[in-house]
Amino acid sequence: MGDLPAIYHLANSGAGKSTARWIVPPEPFLAPTVFAFRLKFKLATKTRIRFHVTADERYILFLDGQRIGRGPERGDARNWFYHTHDFDLAAGDHVLVAQVWAMGSQAPLAQVSVRPGFLLVAEGKFATQLSTNLAPWEVKRLDGFRFQDNGGRLAEFYAVGADLEIDGALVPWGFERGNGSGWKRAVTGEALVPAIDPYGHPGAGHRLRPGLLPPMLDQPIRPGTIRHTEQLHVSADLKKPVFLARNNVAASQAWEKLLRHSRPVRLPARTHWRVVIDLQDYYCAYPQLRVSGGKGSRITLRWAESLYENTMIIRKGNRNEIEGKYFAGPADVFLSDGGKNRLFETLWWRAGRYLQLEIEVGSRPLNIDDFHLRETRYPLETQSCFDSNEPRLASANRIALRTLQMCTHETYMDCPYYEQLMYVGDTRLELLAHYVTSRDDRLPRKALEMFDLSRDGTGLTGSRYPGRDRQVIPPFSLWWIACLHDYARWRGDRSFVHERMEGVRAVINAWFGFRNRRGLIEAPPGWNFTDWVPQWERGMAPTGSDGISSPLNWQIVLVLGLVAELEAWCGEPELGRLALRQASELARKTSALFWNSRRGLFADDSEHRHFSEHAQCLAVLGGQITSTQRRALKQNLPKARGLASCTIYFTHYMLEACRELGLEKMWFKRLQPWFELEKQGFKTVYESPDPCRSDCHAWGSHPLFHSQASILGIRPVGLGFHSVHIAPALGPLREASGTLVHQKGTIRARFIRQGDQIQAEIELPRRVSGLLTWNGKKRKLAAGTKTVCML
Repeated sequence: MGDLPAIYHLANSGAGKSTARWIVPPEPFLAPTVFAFRLKFKLATKTRIRFHVTADERYILFLDGQRIGRGPERGDARNWFYHTHDFDLAAGDHVLVAQVWAMGSQAPLAQVSVRPGFLLVAEGKFATQLSTNLAPWEVKRLDGFRFQDNGGRLAEFYAVGADLEIDGALVPWGFERGNGSGWKRAVTGEALVPAIDPYGHPGAGHRLRPGLLPPMLDQPIRPGTIRHTEQLHVSADLKKPVFLARNNVAASQAWEKLLRHSRPVRLPARTHWRVVIDLQDYYCAYPQLRVSGGKGSRITLRWAESLYENTMIIRKGNRNEIEGKYFAGPADVFLSDGGKNRLFETLWWRAGRYLQLEIEVGSRPLNIDDFHLRETRYPLETQSCFDSNEPRLASANRIALRTLQMCTHETYMDCPYYEQLMYVGDTRLELLAHYVTSRDDRLPRKALEMFDLSRDGTGLTGSRYPGRDRQVIPPFSLWWIACLHDYARWRGDRSFVHERMEGVRAVINAWFGFRNRRGLIEAPPGWNFTDWVPQWERGMAPTGSDGISSPLNWQIVLVLGLVAELEAWCGEPELGRLALRQASELARKTSALFWNSRRGLFADDSEHRHFSEHAQCLAVLGGQITSTQRRALKQNLPKARGLASCTIYFTHYMLEACRELGLEKMWFKRLQPWFELEKQGFKTVYESPDPCRSDCHAWGSHPLFHSQASILGIRPVGLGFHSVHIAPALGPLREASGTLVHQKGTIRARFIRQGDQIQAEIELPRRVSGLLTWNGKKRKLAAGTKTVCML
């Protein structure tokens, strides 16, 4: 945030005492509402201009009628991001237009608002000519944009915000070019507020800072195919399932030409249509629908991850199949005014695999001139690779990568279809997958910082952030510390980590506030989510009558070990030793209460009525159990019955525990859900087993991490990733190879099993040394060299 003062200096660089400030409409207004701000200006010569722009809540920026940006990047009131634009403009007349909307309580839950408005601050000699409050900016309300609550049986979509209805008869078409009447002079709004005023008071408005991320992907695409086109008798027929026998083949062929080649489709007056499009992959996108004529026509665009087998909207079956299934999901509505070449597009993106166009043609024929999508997401592309002789691994990784991409935007997201919220537990697994996929660490750093800023007076982080409400899942605060440790391990920015250590200590102190007289941690108040185990209430591990949970105590033991490493790395060895002592003492007491010597397992509760894989995993990963307990777990975990099983999310920790115990056969067996995805029709990884809600859930992307870090066995030694330990675990594989991104270059590895031996080819970047181990054998690896050997 060191360059924050720049925008405040620029804002005060106007003539006289005038300053750049936020601007607002002259009349009072209530959200939800949509406005356009306009500035016409003239340049005497060809000139390069630079300006900084933001809005509350969001904006689309147009220059001379062309869209040049969307924003601002999601943050909170203390971190309101602005974006910088540089343009070379020809001499002559120009116009800037910002479409700004504020949805208030109907906005996505992740969307924060302080007070609606618009701000543009130009640099240099253009400050007075372009900056808001200095230049003659105008504004008008954009009628025709209405927001519709998506309640009822689809109330699960509350978190993504209201559906949008655009009434073409009310929209002032051409506003993006500054056309039309009704423009009024905008008035002065909020001053630019520094984080701390001269008298030490915190600023009460938007605390501005430069955007942290690159622009989101914004590219036109024409994916998919027409699966079904049907002329309906009445619109009520849309509630009936899709029967392919009713498909109008000729109409489907016409729509296919529109989809692929932009050839218009003409629909007769007073007809009703259903068109089902299979995108053939999962997408996050802004729809682009261009129509002409058809005054009074109603076009509903509905999105779905899959069709449903019944009207209960629960079971989906094979995701490739649509026969006899029902289409349900969030939708936006476009009302045609009969004009020519009308482009309808939503303000915010939608997500899914299937689209359904529900069309009621008015009293005049309707021309569908074009339909395509503009794909959006964080520009995350893989810079690593993995290959093996097992094709199911390739399929699993391809699906896992698509899942990660679809859940990566201005923040990480749990799921793009239902919530679009950044949860700590989900984000940890996204981060690990990100680290082995790309060198880009801008979004990981933002996530870590935002969670740190979400801490309240108790010291605990929010479970999800940013957002308008506050939800606390105490175990997720511990996973935030694990996220920071992962960053230190895989990226090694010591100064960034050091800035977060006060937050780390606050979280640990908060948890130790729940310690009872026996020195064990009682379940904190709130939602102590561990995993979506079907037999657990709301995903919480059972506690005994004393309120003590084995998984929660083992989780803090695990995290205290990570804290010890972080403290030592950040120059606080005594605090590190304290964390180790705390971990050892808590582990001893947890083991004494929960170890069941008859079963050779840890119970979940003090009465030893409940047992789970989760307790065993966390105990193993905490590194504080005895050698006898470790041997017992290695023997009993693969064959134990009656254990609550890890689902998609917590399988990450099961895989880590299997790796720690050397259970390679069990490790590969636990990948079976990912191996089944393709034949079940999934394009992304689901949230939990059927009947599941979300078909695209980021925490299922962790096989990307494990392919590199477990199968190839490439992992940092200590924090900072200055050296590497490579311990391949091929299991049933004959060979495996890959490249892994590193901040100093690329790590390359290839392994071929030959009986009890392995042929290895390893290449390390300069200044990164390593150690290769296989079946107890070791080989040192020199930095910047290629090693070929047999072990």
